[in-house]
Amino acid sequence: MSGEASSEDPVPAKSVERLFPFVLKTRALLVGRDTLRANKGSLHFVLITTDIAETSREEVLRDFTHYPVVQHFTAAEFEKFFAVKGAKAVGFAKSGLAQSIYAELKAYRINQPLHPSKKPSAPASDGTA
Repeated sequence: MSGEASSEDPVPAKSVERLFPFVLKTRALLVGRDTLRANKGSLHFVLITTDIAETSREEVLRDFTHYPVVQHFTAAEFEKFFAVKGAKAVGFAKSGLAQSIYAELKAYRINQPLHPSKKPSAPASDGTA
């Protein structure tokens, strides 16, 4: 079947990069941990670099437990993509664009949702109770 070959071809990891210029045009990028903390109400998700210090990584995870935290790219790549020098944490303001970017980076999420989407199911009732 021809469908088998397409399932073996992974989507290139760089595909999400095509959306980054639009983030800059819409001003949906929040740069730096202080800016992220100040704009939690409009934050969709947080993206941190792979070369962030462990203590900073833990601080981001602690400060943004209610938001998806994704770890991907390096600080040099952030500078290339977003024209921000030395940034190790950026956020994306709530938007359809942010949802699309998050969907492509979801595999790199490093924290779990606070409330699991599925709760353990109770024993099925047969209606005799």
